[in-house]
Amino acid sequence: MPRFSIIVPSHGVAGRLGRALDSVLAQSFGDFELIPVCEAPGSLAADVAARHAERDSRVAPVHAPPAAGLAGARNAGTRAATGTYLLFLDGDDVLVPGALAALDARLDRTGPVDVLHCEHERAPWWEGEPANPAAPLLAKAPDGAFSPDRAPHLTGVGLPAWSAAWRRDFVTERGLAFPAGHFTDIGWGGLAMLDAERVAVLRSVVVRHLVRRQGSRLNLPGEHHAELLDQVELVLARAAERGLPAERSAPLFEQLFAAVLKTAARPRRLPSGRRAFFHRASTLYRRHRPAGYRPPRGSLGVQHRLLASGSYEAFAALRGARRTVARAVAAVPRPRGLRTRLLYRMHLRRPLDPHLAVYCAYWGRGYACNPAAIHARARELAPHIRSVFLVEADRAHTVPDGVEYAVLGSRRSWEVLARATYLVNNANFADGVVKRPGSVHLQTQHGTPLKTMGVDQSTYPVVAAATGSFTKLLGRVDRWDYNLSANPHSTRVWERAFPGSYEHLEYGYPRNDVYLTAGADDVARIRAELGVPQGARAVLYAPTHRDHRTGFEPGLDLEAFCEAAGEDVVVLLRAHYFYDRGGRGGGGRVVDVTAHPSSEDVCLAADALVTDYSSIMFDYANLDRPIVVYADDWDVYREVRGVCFDLMDAPPGPVVRTPDELARVFRDGSYADAESAALRARFRERFCAFDDGRAAERVVRRVLLGEPPEALPPVIPLAERVPAPAATPVRS
Repeated sequence: MPRFSIIVPSHGVAGRLGRALDSVLAQSFGDFELIPVCEAPGSLAADVAARHAERDSRVAPVHAPPAAGLAGARNAGTRAATGTYLLFLDGDDVLVPGALAALDARLDRTGPVDVLHCEHERAPWWEGEPANPAAPLLAKAPDGAFSPDRAPHLTGVGLPAWSAAWRRDFVTERGLAFPAGHFTDIGWGGLAMLDAERVAVLRSVVVRHLVRRQGSRLNLPGEHHAELLDQVELVLARAAERGLPAERSAPLFEQLFAAVLKTAARPRRLPSGRRAFFHRASTLYRRHRPAGYRPPRGSLGVQHRLLASGSYEAFAALRGARRTVARAVAAVPRPRGLRTRLLYRMHLRRPLDPHLAVYCAYWGRGYACNPAAIHARARELAPHIRSVFLVEADRAHTVPDGVEYAVLGSRRSWEVLARATYLVNNANFADGVVKRPGSVHLQTQHGTPLKTMGVDQSTYPVVAAATGSFTKLLGRVDRWDYNLSANPHSTRVWERAFPGSYEHLEYGYPRNDVYLTAGADDVARIRAELGVPQGARAVLYAPTHRDHRTGFEPGLDLEAFCEAAGEDVVVLLRAHYFYDRGGRGGGGRVVDVTAHPSSEDVCLAADALVTDYSSIMFDYANLDRPIVVYADDWDVYREVRGVCFDLMDAPPGPVVRTPDELARVFRDGSYADAESAALRARFRERFCAFDDGRAAERVVRRVLLGEPPEALPPVIPLAERVPAPAATPVRS
């Protein structure tokens, strides 16, 4: 009886079969039989196997019809085997030199085991470095022979069948066979490990797996992906029959559904039947989820939750989230063209202009936010400083009269960027912008953080992928001299999210000054401009961006909300600034104000705010008007995007989770009752510390005029501030 029976299916790899067989015959350890499994005699693979059999009596070919697939070929080889241990080798892979000797030596030390897992090397044959994906998994296993209960992470489904030696008597006694269909390794490995009693590992490479240039056949598009669920169901059903303890069932469940989600998240693999695949997977998930099972964190955990809930539409949207974010926040390009680059370098050699300031907001999306508010105040307090606002070409027409601007990417924009002493931005200037000695960079930010920002995003896969290089991000942070903060919470977050040597300016947000300086006439004028009927309760609906969605989705039937909330209710819809429009036109009781250039004007016009997790709530709180949090997907948002604090524990007003609840709080007036006011008061104390109407003045005096901190206007206490009045009295 040979020590090893090495079974080599050959269908579809006849051209490389000889290399695989030669790698076995060249082993220093010779106590083995080699069983190529070929198609009918006369096929190319059968001829290759026959020639090897003529040269070496240890080669004993068998035949299996192609229709039997990989599972049938391996089962045919198993039936013909006589060795103590079975090894499986794909026909286009090789055994590394010394592999059989290493296996034999390891088995001598452990004694008989049912399964001996070993490492393997994945080797790209065209380019790239080899990888050893099994090593981290096996490194955590006990050193000697052990029961599977001692290494529950070795479920058998995460390693290919050819990355182990299998005791033949164990296989026959337990009636183990490769399940028919694709993804047979998952079924085989899972079933085998459920029955195994003694297991060991070999921490050295045995098989060199040649990664096909076109990728694994299993990853190609086709209906065969539905068979993955067959294997998953087979293993989970057997585990249920065995009464597998939670310590083992949870890792098995998680690894099986990692494979399922990997397929579900790649629509190209499923040219049709994607919805059916998802819903069947969802049923299996709910049926076999172990008691007390907790999904992983991050994007994968979100996918688990969506699968458990059967939310196919949300899951499908998650797949395309990266593209939306990447397009929206793509950095302004470096100078294009040799002439432009040379001109920029030339201007960098010229002295800084001490009377030139350059402003930009939202990657050039227009004259807006804190930079615009600082720009406007600088024209009054520092008229000797020439101010140039940078905008994208298609936004140039939105720049107010009298504001000097330059188009981003133009030669003129690079000239002013090279010469300006002061550079003000609420995002970041392009990577190609050089921080010159003597220049002053002010980062104004554009919101109080609820979601994770900066390097804190690195542990959230969906967001991290869209953010790009964190090294480049920190390089941009290194250009900052000042970073603006609206409250102590923001200061703490910015220190962690954007580590750097800049100075914090706890001055408040200049864009919020208007909430303390505007009057009733301003509110009436803005409402008339927006088309808000007199006497109407204007509810601003401003949802934030979802990193797991591909486009703007209102999340509510707004016309239905108006009908249910009260006959005097109208909605001002403002989508996140990533989107040009909220996806609907005007008319009815819903006014799309997404394209309005000023979010501050829109807030002034609104009698109440409904938002989910948008930072607009922190700004709107300065008006001391009712705020309702519509948190229908808080758990998903928290897992995908990550948050700095639990909004549910410290909301600015009532928290609702369904459209009916939202309509009810407006219908019965509880959106503005005493409890709501108390929540808002606590929220304002925490997040409106510095927004007193003089933030822009403090910034201009400190940054542009160089006045010392002690000379700046002190912050007016919260209790002494008088915000702009709402147009319609609160009805409770």
